[in-house]
Amino acid sequence: MWLTNFKIALIEQNIDKLSELMQDVPKLNNNKEREEAIYLIKEASNLVNNLKNDTSNSMKQIQKNLNFLKSVEHKTSTRLDIKL
Repeated sequence: MWLTNFKIALIEQNIDKLSELMQDVPKLNNNKEREEAIYLIKEASNLVNNLKNDTSNSMKQIQKNLNFLKSVEHKTSTRLDIKL
């Protein structure tokens, strides 16, 4: 059951569920289940690293966009200029 739930969470890219399942890894009885669990955990690790990199890239792009917007922002004067 744990392996099935882990596979589903991995397919759905549900990091919260993966984390929850990693906190409660059962004792696996046969070698096939152990090997499958090891493979799935490695895939989950790859997923987390990829999502981390995507988030980092998105944050860098947002920072570049903010810097660009600040550079082209119309500067307003704080003085009151009234011409009659």
